[in-house]
Amino acid sequence: MAILPALREQFTRHREASVLVVALGLGLYFVSATDVFLTSDNLVNITQATAPAAIVACGMVLLLVSGEIDLSVGVVAALAPFMIHYAIDYWGFPALPAIVLAVATGTVIGLVNGFVTVVLRVPSFVTTLGTFYFITGVVLTTSHAYPAPIPEAVQGTIAQWLGVWPWAHLAWAVAIVGFLHVVLVYTRWGLHTVAVGGNLLGATEAGVRVARIKIGNFMIASSLGAFAGIIEAFRINTIDPNIGGGTGLMFTAVSAAVIGGTALAGGSGTIIGGALGALVLAELQNGMNLIGISANPYFLILGAAILLSMIANVYLSRLRRAGRT
Repeated sequence: MAILPALREQFTRHREASVLVVALGLGLYFVSATDVFLTSDNLVNITQATAPAAIVACGMVLLLVSGEIDLSVGVVAALAPFMIHYAIDYWGFPALPAIVLAVATGTVIGLVNGFVTVVLRVPSFVTTLGTFYFITGVVLTTSHAYPAPIPEAVQGTIAQWLGVWPWAHLAWAVAIVGFLHVVLVYTRWGLHTVAVGGNLLGATEAGVRVARIKIGNFMIASSLGAFAGIIEAFRINTIDPNIGGGTGLMFTAVSAAVIGGTALAGGSGTIIGGALGALVLAELQNGMNLIGISANPYFLILGAAILLSMIANVYLSRLRRAGRT
């Protein structure tokens, strides 16, 4: 019977434990419901649906933990592939510098968001809402709301590694999740991120450079949004102004972060939990399609999952504060 207290301790101490159980449970259910779920092609579909949300969720976790949010990452994902198109086809850039420029564009947008939020003291919700509409206008105006082809200069090996190869999305997601997990858990940057979101006044008095932490996390989140848009463009083999789905990618990333144990109030969260949250959402959508359930109930389940996750987060936080772990 000593196993039960040990399991309870792991569930309260490790935020990823509960969402991992949910992900495994969903997988087992859909495996029993349909033979197609575990086929190679369908696993590729799941990983390709999971990866962009997981990548953006990593940046969103860092922002949420530090007490901020970015509503513009979805349209940054739409802008970045167009920057590759413009840089190569109009401005004569070679392939790799064009890709770097596209990611750097996201970085600069994050810098602007961070500057307006931290230095000018505009709430991040308002700042990034304005950025969302501004970038949407830029994308639709410059592209005339029409898709563009992937430039020939980036076809071939580069395209394979950036999304054409079926498992490229998974490889990038695992690398980014692993790296940022180490950053958040084992580095001073991660420690300061948690401190800023958990106790802003205390972090400031302790000498933490709050502005640098918050602006840096805005830049990371926006850069990841740009990169997610690039690999999606290569996957579908076209540059579509709707790649980010407007707010769709952003809301999916926030949902994944919340389901994975990140507190919207700041101060706590995990990168791995956010990635597992993205996997849960991809499994739900994919499995429901396979067994013939309408897409409409997906949003009912998503809403319930977010509410239950937040309730569980509050309960587990109380247990931790009570010293039961």
